[in-house]
Amino acid sequence: MAIKMKDLPMAERPYEKLELYGEKTLSNAELLAIIIKTGTKNETSLELAQKILKLNYNSKEDELNSLKNMTLEEFMQIKGIGKVKAIQLKAICELATRMTKPSNYKQVQIKKPEDMAKILFGEFKYETKEIVKLVMLDNKNKIMKMMNIAMGGNNFANFSIPEILGESLKSKAPKIILVHNHPSGSSKPSSKDIDITAHLYKAALTVGIELVDHIVIGDMEYTSIMSEIAKKLEGNNKNEII
Repeated sequence: MAIKMKDLPMAERPYEKLELYGEKTLSNAELLAIIIKTGTKNETSLELAQKILKLNYNSKEDELNSLKNMTLEEFMQIKGIGKVKAIQLKAICELATRMTKPSNYKQVQIKKPEDMAKILFGEFKYETKEIVKLVMLDNKNKIMKMMNIAMGGNNFANFSIPEILGESLKSKAPKIILVHNHPSGSSKPSSKDIDITAHLYKAALTVGIELVDHIVIGDMEYTSIMSEIAKKLEGNNKNEII
């Protein structure tokens, strides 16, 4: 006969353990069991949670971060996880993802590429798709607005230069930074990244906007395309470089 949660010692039940000792004492499975609430006739919610954590289809990710990329159908493969529980799990994963996104970035002054990269490291850390962000700055390089401008697969996200400039003009941003991630983990810019930076820089100048930088973010590393170009042609004017 399967052991029921109520048959466990009080200090071993997830709800009671959290109340007695605090949330930091619980394992990932115990925290997940609280969300699941109930088990099945043969398995406790804790045992179901342990099965969910084993559904890791990406060996590069840890057991928790792999959950955010799972579909409802993948969760529902486990007996005891129906549509309602699967939806609850997806909702919790999305909340956790949103918590990593910067919420107080407005008015932050960007003095160097590292400042921008640090703001977005957490958000991009486990992202499996390439996302292009447009960061709009005022004349003092303080962030006015930040938005996703394009999303692609795991290789490249196409974006429209007119759309970028249109959004920037609409927000009356005199300066912009483009940021995108490489899900592969390498922050080395491709030749396509460099070419499109050149096109965007020149197009922005024609409407009175300065492209301050185009930053590529990898696995907790970043590359400033403008800095890389400047290193190669040190001493030249940026306009001559690109």
